[in-house]
Amino acid sequence: MEPKRAMVVGAGLAGLVAADELARGGWRVEVLEARDRVGGRTWSRTLANGAGIEMGAEFILPGNTAVAALAEELGLGLTDKGMRYGRRQPRGGAEPTEAELEAGVAAVRDGLAMVDGQPTAQELLASLAIPEGARAAILARAEISSGSPADAIPATDLEGVAHIGDEPSPGVTGGNQGLTLALADRLGDRIRLADPVVSLSWSEAAVTAATATGRAVEADRCVLAVPASVIGKIGFAPDLPAAKREALAAVRYGHAAKLFVPLAEPAPPSAVMNVPERWWCWTQTGPGGDPIPVVSCFAGSALALERLDLARGPNRWLDSLAALRPDLALEPDGAVLSTWDDDPWAEAAYSISSEPAAAAVLAAPVGPLAFAGEHTAGPFSGLMEAAIRSGRRAATALADHR
Repeated sequence: MEPKRAMVVGAGLAGLVAADELARGGWRVEVLEARDRVGGRTWSRTLANGAGIEMGAEFILPGNTAVAALAEELGLGLTDKGMRYGRRQPRGGAEPTEAELEAGVAAVRDGLAMVDGQPTAQELLASLAIPEGARAAILARAEISSGSPADAIPATDLEGVAHIGDEPSPGVTGGNQGLTLALADRLGDRIRLADPVVSLSWSEAAVTAATATGRAVEADRCVLAVPASVIGKIGFAPDLPAAKREALAAVRYGHAAKLFVPLAEPAPPSAVMNVPERWWCWTQTGPGGDPIPVVSCFAGSALALERLDLARGPNRWLDSLAALRPDLALEPDGAVLSTWDDDPWAEAAYSISSEPAAAAVLAAPVGPLAFAGEHTAGPFSGLMEAAIRSGRRAATALADHR
C-alpha cells in the first residue's frame, strides 16, 4: 500500500518538526519553503570576529522542556550564556532599587492571582501600589519582551515577562538554527527552498498547492506552518471557514529589532535595560565559559523602533548604546542590524498570546489541513517551545485524520 502523502508549507522550526514527525511515521513528505534557507525566524550567524549571534529567536526559557529535549535528541548541546534573562539592570528615569523592583514584581504576582476579567498589562500595573521606578521598569520589560504597547498586552503575560530570577536561559550550542539544520539534514531532499506557495486547493480527499515557480504539488494532507501575519499571501479554494479566518486575522504580533556590535575586548556577562527607550542589551559567555566579543541588543514595540530611527539604519541605536554602556569597547563599523518587519515571510516579530478560546480555534485542523506555528500554541506563543509543540501537535492531527 502506498504511504500517505503529506505536504508541509514552511521550513521554520514548527514546519520541520512536523515534517520530521510525519516522515518518521511513514508518510511521504514534501516541505515547501519560501525563503532560500531553512529556519524561518530561527536564524544564526557568525560575526567577522567569530562571535555567534541570533538574528531571530534567542533564549530557551525555564520550563521550555520541548526545546531542550529536541536539542538532546539531535545531539546538540545547550550553552549557558552567563547573563540572566530574568535579571536586568534598569537605567534611565527613576531607577528603582533592587528591593523596590523585587517588591514590584511580587505585587504583580499577587495582582495576577486576584485578577478579575481580562485586563491589560497597563491596567493591572496602574492599579498596583508600587514605587514609580519599579512600575516604569516592569512596564518597559513587558513592552520590550512582547514587542507591543502595554495596552495591547494581556495582564496574564506579565507572569512570563515581568519576573526576577537567576535561572539559566541558554541557547543551542553553535546557534539555535542548529535545530532546523539538523532536522533538515534528516529530511534531505524532501525540502524545496525558494518555492513559495501561492494557492492551495483542498477537499477532504486531497490537497494541491500551486507555487510561485509554477509547480503543482499534490498530497493527501497538509500542515500549514506559516505565520498568521502572512498566511493571507496564500489563496485557499475553498476558503477557510469564517471562524478560522477571523482567528488568524485577530492574531496580534509584536514588532522588534536586534543589534549586534562587535567588541574590541570581550566583556563579562551583563544585562542592562534602557527603560525610556524600550530596549535592553547583554554580554555573554560562549560554550567554553569565556566572554565572547559582542554585545547584543533587543528593542521591542513599534514606538521603540521609530524612536531609534531604524528605517535609516543602526546609527541612532549605536549612539544610544554608547551612552548607556560606556564600559564597552564597541566596534560600530562591524555592527549588524536584524529586523523582522522587513522580512516578507514574517512582516512582524512574534505573536502575543491569544485568549484560550481563540488559541483553540487557531490550533484546530480544517479537513485535511493542520495548522502549526508559534501563534497556535497558546501560553507558549512567541517561543521556540511553541513552534516545536505546535509542529508535533499538527503532525498528530494529520495522523489522526487518516
